[in-house]
Formats: sequence, structure tokens, C-alpha cells
Amino acid sequence: MASSLDINALRSAVRGGRIEWQRHALERMVERNVTRAQVKAALLGGERIAEYPDAYPLPAALFMAWRARRPLHVVAALDATTATAYVITAHEPDLEHFEPDFRTRRKG
Repeated sequence: MASSLDINALRSAVRGGRIEWQRHALERMVERNVTRAQVKAALLGGERIAEYPDAYPLPAALFMAWRARRPLHVVAALDATTATAYVITAHEPDLEHFEPDFRTRRKG
């Protein structure tokens, strides 16, 4: 089994400016009016609501935070070897896919 993402190391990387923005993430952020500052805030102070230890090529996690009373989800990974955080995507969750708490995926 793969190892889970080390949240403290991820936050250290973000605080230290060791963050890589995947092209997909930047494209989606522009489409969804999400700023880099909001993503960083979500990674630094948001709640980890799901882990993807088997994600390839690096373990990843889903974080949730609030921005202007609206939920924000950020998926990020960490390369522990280089202590670099990777932002994979960011989006506002919807009630079609999540329960009203925006933490719990709807079943089915």
C-alpha cells in the first residue's frame, strides 16, 4: 500500500514557496475564478477531507476551505523527495456530487 500525504510537509512546502501549479489547475482556476492566494489558504488552513495514497505519481489529498462563505476544494500532492507541493486542481464543490456539508461525496 502507498503512503499517505504528509500534511505537515505539504504545508511547510507551501509556506516555503515550494509549490508547483499544474497546467490543469491553473486553467480550472481561471475558469472558476479561484486565486492562487485562495488555494494556498486552503492548503495551509483547510481540512483534509479525503486521501488518495495510491494516486500516481504521488500521494494526494483533497482539502476543503471556505472563501467568502463558499466552499473550495483543492487537490494537492507532495513530492517528499524534493519537498515540493503540487496543486492538481481547485473547484467549488456542488450539491450534485457532495452532501450539503460539502465534505461527503454523494453515493451512486
